[in-house]
Amino acid sequence: MANPPGSARLAAIMACAFCGAFAGFLVESQAAPRDAQGFHNNYPHESKQSFWRWQWERLANGAPQPPPGGWNIPHVRTDAAALRANGHVPTVTWIGHASFLIQLGGRNILTDPHFSERASPVPFAGPKRAVPLPIEIDELPRIDVVLVSHNHYDHLDVDSVKRLAGQPGGSPLFLVPLGLKAWFADQGIPRVEELDWWESRDEEGLRVTLVPVQHWSKRTLWDTNQTLWGGWVAEGGGLKVIHTGDLGYSKDARDIGERAGPFDLALIPIGAYAPRWFMKTMHIDPAEAVQVRADLRARRAIGMHWGTFEHLTDEPLDEPPVELARRRASAGLKPEDFDVMKIGETRNIKKGGDET
Repeated sequence: MANPPGSARLAAIMACAFCGAFAGFLVESQAAPRDAQGFHNNYPHESKQSFWRWQWERLANGAPQPPPGGWNIPHVRTDAAALRANGHVPTVTWIGHASFLIQLGGRNILTDPHFSERASPVPFAGPKRAVPLPIEIDELPRIDVVLVSHNHYDHLDVDSVKRLAGQPGGSPLFLVPLGLKAWFADQGIPRVEELDWWESRDEEGLRVTLVPVQHWSKRTLWDTNQTLWGGWVAEGGGLKVIHTGDLGYSKDARDIGERAGPFDLALIPIGAYAPRWFMKTMHIDPAEAVQVRADLRARRAIGMHWGTFEHLTDEPLDEPPVELARRRASAGLKPEDFDVMKIGETRNIKKGGDET
């Protein structure tokens, strides 16, 4: 069947979300490496692979299709009233993909908020939400801080951040990596602060730090690596939580563990890893996720970045938890050391990662 009009242009736009990263290099400075070509990673890694080769393979082999009865993606409706009433108990709620509501130190934090139907620059095509949203933006408690890891469309959704900026009582504080403040200004969102790697921001009992991970950035055809990327460490109420954002495996995780660990809870990607020849420099797989937990010195880990957007990458949508369980057992870990949540589920966070 012939491609619909404009499909070539759409494919080019969508390529922005998946092209490979520049090879990085090691520096001693805590600041992110940067030159005329943009930001770079801390450690050497393989150069980018061909997005178009991946798309050709998809065309030839087909994208993963759900089995009879659909994907096995456990999900529940979030108890929004309980979250709004909670003023002091530390909790984590998985909204889906890399989006979490973290209640820590009496503050409400959102990570990589994405409440739209598709992870795409356009509303009519691109990876589509596989299960219903567990909670709507207007059901959330008042959000104090929004943490954005990088500018890819599955992590930075324009409609979501605009709606959050318009919440009753005023905009939350958006904390973003270097270079992203201008994009927010273009959306009419002024309450934004940029951080470099290892820079921190204190916000009423909460300390948040941007930490280096191996990834890259791109939102248009012309802005490759012009904005920074990273993970976020949040400390409050005697607890320490890390949201790694997207990452390929590198020594950065060990550096973070040595410098900022141990962590009571780590939110670590376990999905979006196939095909491996294309994704490995930018997305860890479950085996590497188990190693990242160890490198970070995290007492407890939750797998994220899976089960939310269909056709984002090429592994079956419900495969990552199965593979995580296998790799966890091989490493001698218990399920409570590193497991997954239902989309919409809320858990308490306790010192040492003991969650109920």
